[in-house]
Amino acid sequence: MHTGLRITAFAAALAATFGTAYGVGTGVDPLVADGAAPAPHDEHGASDGPREPTPRPKEGGGHGGHESTPPGGLQISEGGYTLDLATSRVTAGRRTELRFTVRDASGAAVTAYQREHDKELHLVLASRDLVTYRHLHPTRAADGTWSTPVDLPAAGGYRVFADFTPAGEGAENLTLGADLAASGRYEPARLPAPDGTARTDGYEVELDGSLRPGKASELKLKVSRDGRPVGDLQPYLGAYGHLVALRSGDLAYLHVHPNGEPGDGTTRPGPEVSFTATAPSAGTYRLFLDFRHGGEVHTAAFTVRAGSVPDAPETAPAATPEHTDGTDGTDGTDGTDGTDGHGH
Repeated sequence: MHTGLRITAFAAALAATFGTAYGVGTGVDPLVADGAAPAPHDEHGASDGPREPTPRPKEGGGHGGHESTPPGGLQISEGGYTLDLATSRVTAGRRTELRFTVRDASGAAVTAYQREHDKELHLVLASRDLVTYRHLHPTRAADGTWSTPVDLPAAGGYRVFADFTPAGEGAENLTLGADLAASGRYEPARLPAPDGTARTDGYEVELDGSLRPGKASELKLKVSRDGRPVGDLQPYLGAYGHLVALRSGDLAYLHVHPNGEPGDGTTRPGPEVSFTATAPSAGTYRLFLDFRHGGEVHTAAFTVRAGSVPDAPETAPAATPEHTDGTDGTDGTDGTDGTDGHGH
């Protein structure tokens, strides 16, 4: 992940189960039944194996640059690299080891990466309904296999994003995406209603600013606890906060880091964390802010609308953030402790 805004889009493909079960039983789409992996997004350039490298234009300048950035995360393969997701199916409510490998154009596992924000690779996992969110940091074995335990609370469709930069001069940052299915009884959830305030783990986070389609805008997030501003946020992956935005419907992916960083002489450790972001289009987005305080990582989530969008259907109350137990990763060969996985 880097200081520029990265945008990823892909088609939504959530299987309808009409009150039965997701991934099990009769009457379910055979592509998502137990023992069958989710179908790849072939219409978006996905492939069963590595592809030849394709040119990827550089992102626009600054945090809001996006016009020349092609969709990322839409493809399972891009720029000669492929996300090989060994675990394409899990059972909801059961702790499972998620394993994957990044392969180069020759099919060999990638074992050398550039470290960005303290990690070689960042893994984001989100449900298609945008209610469940995980920002994980898996560990890498010497043979290039990445792994991290996951425990997904609900059955349904999920998307896995691997955000990394291969080692080598001039290598481009990539986000590759793959589908993950969680079997079990499926109950569709509605996107929480737009709200400028999010509450998580006893903290209150206020959002000031709005996303604008095709135009950079500042987003300020103010953290408080028990009615008092939090002015001693702790660095998390080299920053006082990280923001991921996913567009409802197709899960277009935005990742942007804050304006400023610890130790630059001007950035204060709260209570405000400032970002500059550009929405790729009008639509409804879900924002996930990660911040560290009191030695713990917390996630605050918001639903926002960019531009003019049709009235949304009746929505459910905002979900209470749900955190992992801090064991979504263990010491690995990349020298990281991997214990900062968390979820919403």
